[in-house]
Amino acid sequence: MNFVEHPKPITTELQREIDQIYAIQMQNVTKDFGTVRGLDGVTSGLKQGEITVLLGLSGSGKSTLLRHLNGLHQPTKGHVRVLGQDLAELNKKELRNLRREIGMVFQDFNLVGPMSVLENVCAGRLGSLRGPRLTLMMYPKSLRKEALEQLDRVGLADRAFQRADTLSGGQRQRVAIARSLLQHPKILLADEPVASLDPVSSHQVIDLIKQISREDNLTVVASLHQVQLAIDFADRIIGLRSGKIVLDRETRGLDATTASSIYSAVSATTEAKDPHSRVTTGAR
Repeated sequence: MNFVEHPKPITTELQREIDQIYAIQMQNVTKDFGTVRGLDGVTSGLKQGEITVLLGLSGSGKSTLLRHLNGLHQPTKGHVRVLGQDLAELNKKELRNLRREIGMVFQDFNLVGPMSVLENVCAGRLGSLRGPRLTLMMYPKSLRKEALEQLDRVGLADRAFQRADTLSGGQRQRVAIARSLLQHPKILLADEPVASLDPVSSHQVIDLIKQISREDNLTVVASLHQVQLAIDFADRIIGLRSGKIVLDRETRGLDATTASSIYSAVSATTEAKDPHSRVTTGAR
């Protein structure tokens, strides 16, 4: 079943079938920031367990789109549906509960430097715990054990009691991934996760996320600048230009020259001739 924009309301039964296929659904999503349009008519469906990379220049709408997927932004127009729930219909408590199923990895890691690696990972479960946790030993023993297991999974169990700010950039990003995994997410959003890393560390982090996605059937949406890295990593690439989808296709058979076309001049208006891709001046 291909994801398309439905001109008429769909039945509950059909929506349930669509929800089983697509972890994320966006219908004509537009976001205005005053006089600036951040997203412009974005329609797309991202399948369960699929790795999707958002490619585009700075300011193309990648981060804005990611923030719509966990409810940090609300669209000016259109609908966002995540894990079978329309975000616009959720109250604050329901949105908090949904966010527990959505992990987030940031470019700058968002770790607390003076804290130990293990305590940083344990913090990934704060949303489901009552009361403050001022020290590592205030976390339940079972949670500390699970956090160690996640650190072992990303190859850093031997650094559990080391200060986070003594790690390399690649190591810190792996800690951030372990922290997200402690949530048991169904979706992982990664906003420029390797932008501040060297090429070797970048490939290690990307390979790790890909491996975890395959093992856990984890739906991943990541924004990247590196075209070839995106092709090697993703099942699918969505190119954004000025808030519009200008390329949407599977990476199978995709070469870097074609993918790089999204970095062409914003004024480009012609439709691509590639029969395997969807390249337009706007989302359909």
